[in-house]
Amino acid sequence: MKKRVFSGIQPTGGVHLGNYLGAIRRWADMQKEYDNIFCIVDLHAITIYIDPKELKSNIRELSALLMAAGIDPEKSILFVQSHLSAHSELAWILNCYIPIGWMQRMTQFKEKAQKQNTEQVSVGLFDYPSLMAADILLYDTDTVPVGDDQKQHVELTRDVAQRFNSIYGETFKVPEPLIASSGARIMGLEDPTKKMSKSDGSEGQVIGLLDPPDVARKKIMRATTDSLREIRFDESRPGIFNLLSIYQSITGENEKDIEAKFEGKGYGDFKKALAELVLETLRPLQERYRELTADPGYIDSVLAAGADKARPLATKVLARVQERIGLG
Repeated sequence: MKKRVFSGIQPTGGVHLGNYLGAIRRWADMQKEYDNIFCIVDLHAITIYIDPKELKSNIRELSALLMAAGIDPEKSILFVQSHLSAHSELAWILNCYIPIGWMQRMTQFKEKAQKQNTEQVSVGLFDYPSLMAADILLYDTDTVPVGDDQKQHVELTRDVAQRFNSIYGETFKVPEPLIASSGARIMGLEDPTKKMSKSDGSEGQVIGLLDPPDVARKKIMRATTDSLREIRFDESRPGIFNLLSIYQSITGENEKDIEAKFEGKGYGDFKKALAELVLETLRPLQERYRELTADPGYIDSVLAAGADKARPLATKVLARVQERIGLG
C-alpha cells in the first residue's frame, strides 16, 4: 500500500515560480509514488483579510494552475478545505489539547505579527497551526512535504498527535515531514535575502506562473546580482546564487556543470539563458491553464468530486476522535 501524503496551499493569489519549483512540481512527481491528497486551504487564507471576490477567483485560478502543473484528479484527490466541515471541527478539538505555550513558540506567527499592529492580529492567525494540524491528521497522513519554514508546524502536529494518543490510546497516525533536498527555497529577484513571495508587495520580486513572456524576461534581466563577474554557486553572493539555484532547480544539473557552462561569460549572458529556460518551462503550463479555464464547469466538477472522495476519509477520523473524547 502506498504511503499517504497531504499537501495544502493557500489561495492568496499570484502563484509564482518559487511555489512551482519548491512545491507544486514536486507534488506532481510524487503522484507516481504516493497516495496524494491536495487541499486548497481557503480557511487559512482568511486569517488575514482578503476580499471575498478575490478569494473566490484565487481558488479557481489555483485549482487550474495545480492541474496545469501536473496534478491529475484521476490519480490524486484535489479539493477545497472549507467544503469539508471536519477540518474546522477537528481544529477546535485540537485547540483543547495544544498548550498555549506551544503556540507562542511558533516563529511564523511571530514574524507575521511583527508586520501588523498587535490589535489587528487575529486569533485565527495565532491559531493557524491547530488548523494545519487538523488538515494533516484528518487523513491518516504518513508524510507532509514542506519547506524549512513550515517544518515547525509539522512538528507541532506530531506533538499534539502524540499527546492525544498518550491520553486516549492510538487515535492519530503521527506524520513525518518530507523536506526537499534542493529547490525548496527560491528567493526573490529584487531582494535575494527574502523568500520569493507576493506578500512583499513588489511585482519585481517574483515571477508569476501566469506572467507574460516579456514580463518574466524583464524581471529576470533586472534581477539583483553584485559587482563581481564570476558565475559561481557562492552563498555569500545571494543574488547570483539564487539565480543559479533557479537554473539548477529547473535543469537538475549539478553545480560544477552549470558553472563550467557559463565559464568566462557575464551576468547578461547567464540571465538571458535563464530567462529562456524559465519561459520554456512556463509555456506548456500556461497553455494548459488556458485550456482548463476555458471551461469553468470542469474546474467546479473536479473540486466537487475531490471533496466527495475526501469526505469519508475525514469523517472516519473525526468520528474516531469524537468517540475517544466522549462526543460520539
